[in-house]
Amino acid sequence: MPHGSTQSRRRPLAMRLLPLACALIAVVAFVLLLTWAAMQIQTALAGFLNGESVWSKAQKQASIDLLEYARKGDPADYAGFQRNYSVLTGYRSVREQIHSGHYDHDAVAAQMRRSHAMPSAIPGMIFMLDHFAHAPYMRHSLDVWRSTDASIIELGGIADELHRAWAAGSVTPDDASRQRSRITAINKFIEPRSIDFSATLADGAVTLGKAVYAVVLLASVLAVVLWVLMARRTFARIRGSEARYRLLFDSAADAMVMVDEDSGRILDANRAAAEWTGRKRETLFGFRYVELFESRVVREGASGFGELRSTGGRTRKVETQSSMVAWGGRVVRQVILRDVSERMESERVRRIAAEALASIAEGVIIADAGRRVLSVNAAATNITGFGEQQLLGTRLDDWRRMADGGPMPESVWDQLAAANHWSGEVQARHLNGSAYPEKLGISTIRDGDNRVQHYVAVFSDISVAKADRRRLEYLATHDALTGLVNRVEFQRRCEAEIERARYDNRAVTVLFIDLDAFKFINDSYSHAVGDRLLKQVAKRIRHELLETDVVGRIGGDEFTVLLVGDMAREDVAVHATRMLTALAELFHVDDYEIAVSASIGIAGFPLDGDDAQTLMANADAAMYVAKTEERNAWRFYVPMMQADTRQRMLLAAQLRQALLNDEFRIVYQPSVEMRTGRIVAVEALLRWRHPERGEVMPGDFIPIAESIGVIHRIDEWVMRAVCAQIRIWDDTRMPAIRVAVNVSARWFGHAGFVEGIRHALQANGVEPRRIVLEITEGAMLRLGEETERTMRALHALGIDVAIDDFGTGYASMAYLKLPSVAYLKIDRSFVMGLPGDSNDVAITRAMLAMAGSLGLTTIAEGIEKESQHEFLLQAGCVEGQGYLYAYPLPPAALEHMLKPKQQPAGSKLKLVPPSRT
Repeated sequence: MPHGSTQSRRRPLAMRLLPLACALIAVVAFVLLLTWAAMQIQTALAGFLNGESVWSKAQKQASIDLLEYARKGDPADYAGFQRNYSVLTGYRSVREQIHSGHYDHDAVAAQMRRSHAMPSAIPGMIFMLDHFAHAPYMRHSLDVWRSTDASIIELGGIADELHRAWAAGSVTPDDASRQRSRITAINKFIEPRSIDFSATLADGAVTLGKAVYAVVLLASVLAVVLWVLMARRTFARIRGSEARYRLLFDSAADAMVMVDEDSGRILDANRAAAEWTGRKRETLFGFRYVELFESRVVREGASGFGELRSTGGRTRKVETQSSMVAWGGRVVRQVILRDVSERMESERVRRIAAEALASIAEGVIIADAGRRVLSVNAAATNITGFGEQQLLGTRLDDWRRMADGGPMPESVWDQLAAANHWSGEVQARHLNGSAYPEKLGISTIRDGDNRVQHYVAVFSDISVAKADRRRLEYLATHDALTGLVNRVEFQRRCEAEIERARYDNRAVTVLFIDLDAFKFINDSYSHAVGDRLLKQVAKRIRHELLETDVVGRIGGDEFTVLLVGDMAREDVAVHATRMLTALAELFHVDDYEIAVSASIGIAGFPLDGDDAQTLMANADAAMYVAKTEERNAWRFYVPMMQADTRQRMLLAAQLRQALLNDEFRIVYQPSVEMRTGRIVAVEALLRWRHPERGEVMPGDFIPIAESIGVIHRIDEWVMRAVCAQIRIWDDTRMPAIRVAVNVSARWFGHAGFVEGIRHALQANGVEPRRIVLEITEGAMLRLGEETERTMRALHALGIDVAIDDFGTGYASMAYLKLPSVAYLKIDRSFVMGLPGDSNDVAITRAMLAMAGSLGLTTIAEGIEKESQHEFLLQAGCVEGQGYLYAYPLPPAALEHMLKPKQQPAGSKLKLVPPSRT
């Protein structure tokens, strides 16, 4: 391709295309300018629509807030009205400033931003209000807007009247109703005008959008048509010379490419280059020349060799020849590529064949028709341990056996003769004499007469893979912590044993074991100690059983046992008793001595179920009964247990809705001063008014609430309800008695416990001294180190704490020294035996003496007899609570009991003692 002809052809082409490019830039710029103008108009209209939406929402919310403020007088509602009213007045101020023609543009823009207008639309909105206020649609919209000004101002006046009235405390229900009627009337007046305003703006936006779109479309079409006409004339002039050049370039048998010497990118390529690379010729333009090759071209002066790469993954061996030419003012390399694939293919095949055996990871052996080893690769010697010379000449099956240990049978070779391939697992012998599992595949190589010439054996050591598979199978069926079978495997084995028992007409027994108070151990020591304890528990359970029995851990502290063998119920009971005894012995974990107990449920086939899932479920139900009734006990399953379980599940589902449906109520049991008999306090007791079951006592639903995690929500509801009741009592001038509220362990340990109490007190204006929190020993112990911090926070809040059920738990006496602890409640289990039971007498006297020494007020609960009252009074108990004095009462009945009778002027009010029968 001569230098002169190329230069004379390329330079005029560039000059001819320059006007066309400039025209294209002008067309694009013109279209972009029109599009920008249309966008600005639409942005301004969108700003108007957004501003109307903000104005409308602010008007509606202001009316709602003002209605609520008129009804309740809540300052938050008044503040909400003022925020929305400022938006309304802000938009009105902007409108009037712009309409006057004398305004500060920056001040108006700032006012619109404060009124939540779209920032990008503010300049356009100001422009349209200033210059197009009398345009179609705009004039009507503004008139409708102005018609609401008086109503908006009237709303502000109503708000001021209400604010002054609420501040003075002079708002009566009639006043509030009258003002709400005015607000509603104003809202009804504004609403249709707001809709008319929105509709008019929307119609205007649609009409203007259509007009702008038509203008932009028409101008763009005209510009494009003019450019196309210009382009057709330009390309028509250069098409003739380009066709002649392309005909010569594309007719070459070899591939040809033109490469920019500076960038290394292809400037042009002929038809053969496109076909060889599997690409369209246009896609090669700008492509890096070196990326056409699988590897770098080997140069020998102006020529070289390389592998031309195709998009289909195929390569073509080529010889390259190149020369430099000047093209369009730059240095270009003209490269001619000739196909030399056939010449180099034979060399490639020989090289691959030589390296194949050495590079493969599996062992490869080539044997003759008599199965004598002819050659091996390096992997074969590494796997077997034998050297190459030791393997040559041996028979392929001399040091291999089948997986069962027998020799390789003739059937293997018969299959090879028929199908040309055999594969399977065999046992191979290592040089050191050990055996290892091997994956072996053998293929045949035949001649033209279909006779076997060679055997090719490919093998690998699969001992590691088999060990990994066995480990994964174990992990899939066993508990990682204890090594016992998991739930799925236990259920599978149980099903298998049931099938055998069904065939042999015998019994199968399942034990469901659950540790008592295991969470207490985790919380007290740590989860790591709990895990090590579970390992020891698993060993003890396993030790008490036969080898044929199955033990599983199905989660947490729950274990299952499958007793294999036809046992009578008495024998099963002996097994369960022995297991409880073993588990009750002290466990030594690290430096701790830990005592635990367990509850066991028992179910058997075929009486209690005919499949594994049913047996496990029924044993679980029996375990639950053992845990709730006694603990450290076992129970046989009876059908009623499953019914109880379903009833508990139903009750749990209904309990989640009880708060939403307002089904709870609170009754109050008085606490009297034992010396005078006066009522000095009440205890708030929760009751559930079930829509179908009637009144449900706390003992029936509190444990369920704790188990499903809603107890702290119930506690919060009780605290709010009690504070609201105290507020009502104070408003009716009832005696200012204290109210005791029971607190669950879950709420006591909640992060928002103290803050929730503070909020309930502040919301109802209740003094902290009016509330006493009753917390059990177990709840304090469960919180652990956080107990002291929580108790000090309660003390700082001014709330006293009563230790409930004292003497029945495991609490440390150190908790009694915390500053918030002011009361000690003696559990009814100690009061019931007074004064006849000497043990109860001794324990009660000791608790009263200890409380007196610590300065704590004592409260005895469960007093039902006069003899108990007299004993506790003489022993120094300060307060008493029980059916002897009063039953739990609804608020109205309690008010009737405590409501003071008409007193003479100047007389002192005293609390009324309840009547005792």
